[in-house]
Parts: sequence; C-alpha cells; structure tokens
Amino acid sequence: MTILLDPAALFSIKLSLKVAFTATFIVTLAGIPLAYLLALKDFPLRRLLDTLVLLPLVLPPTVTGYLLLLILGRNGIIGSVLYRLGGVSILFTWHAAVIASTVAAIPLMVKSSQAAMSTVDLRLIMASYTLGKGGISTFFRVILPLSKEGIVAGMVVSFARAMGEFGATLMLAGNIPFKTNTIPLEIYSAVSSAQFYRANVLVGVTVFLSLVVVYAVNRLGERKRW
Repeated sequence: MTILLDPAALFSIKLSLKVAFTATFIVTLAGIPLAYLLALKDFPLRRLLDTLVLLPLVLPPTVTGYLLLLILGRNGIIGSVLYRLGGVSILFTWHAAVIASTVAAIPLMVKSSQAAMSTVDLRLIMASYTLGKGGISTFFRVILPLSKEGIVAGMVVSFARAMGEFGATLMLAGNIPFKTNTIPLEIYSAVSSAQFYRANVLVGVTVFLSLVVVYAVNRLGERKRW
C-alpha cells in the first residue's frame, strides 16, 4: 500500500496516535479522581458535576468544539488570558486537538471507572479505615486495585474515542496539513477531493486500530468474569 508512504498520510497516523495517547493520559489523571468523587462521595454539587461530565457525550461534537472555541479563543475566558500574558494561542495547534479529544473522551473514562468503583464492597473500605489507614492509602490499596478492570476499560475506550474525534477537533484545531490533520480529518479531505484510495487505506488503518481496541475490551471482560 504505497499510500502509507505518502507523507501526509503518515503524518496523520502519527499525529492521531500522539493525540490519542496524550488525551488518554490526561483523561486518566483527571477521570479517576472524578470517578471516585461521583462513586463514593456525597456532596452538594455532585449532580451538577455528574451532568457536566456527561455533557460532551450528549452534545453534538461541533457544538462542543464551538464552546471550546469560545473558551480558548483569543477573546475567550481562558484564551484571552493566555494570549495577554504570554502571547500563547492554543487554536489551530496539535494541543487544540488534544484538548478536543480529551473533552470528548473524559465521560467514557469517568463513567467506566465510576461503575467499577461503585461495586467495591464498602465493608472492605471501612475495614481499611478501622485498621488505621487514611483516605489516600485506602484509595490506592483497596479501591484502585479492585476497580482496575473498569479503569483499564475506560482508558481503552477513551483512547478509541480520542482516535476518532472529528467535529470538535475540526472546530478547535482546524484541518491544517502537517500540523493538525489527524486521521479522521485526513479521511474527510481525501473523500472531499475524490481520493478514494487514500480514504480507503486510512479507513482500513482506523478499522484495524478499532478492532484492536474491541479485542482488548473483550479480553478485559473475560478476565473480569473469571
């Protein structure tokens, strides 16, 4: 498949993997504490937090991208501050693609981890406290190990979601060759310009990666049943 030697196609594959791995790392760091709060803690704004976490899952990706554009643009709440302080503009960079993918994937990470943590026997948690272990120690020694299947599954599906993100990425990062053209954007460009062979190969790469993800999730499910 000579198309895989095409610089633009190769760049899109490498960039998509880079964005997906980075986004998965971020959603893991942010998603596990959020899942812990939603699964095992009760606080006044819990339902609001739960709603905000789920919002990117139900909003159209272009709407999510536009909202991020309003926040991170040069006139946005955060973007204007970054631009005034350091002349930094996140828009139309690979970092913008990471942000879009992170926002799109975090509901999957949180909900998968939350479901796993909700099944942890509270008697084990109380026993840990009774033995003098604090909240942090109990989290790392009891809750996290017993929730690892759900957490890993959340990481896998988050990676897949980040790989496939299109709408929010297009709004926030644009489709700039050799800069922000991830696989979905490159497929869109190929179809738009009637380069169907290029599109077919990139779709094949995407399908292969998706099959790997599905296989990994199924294997995790089988291990959990055993």
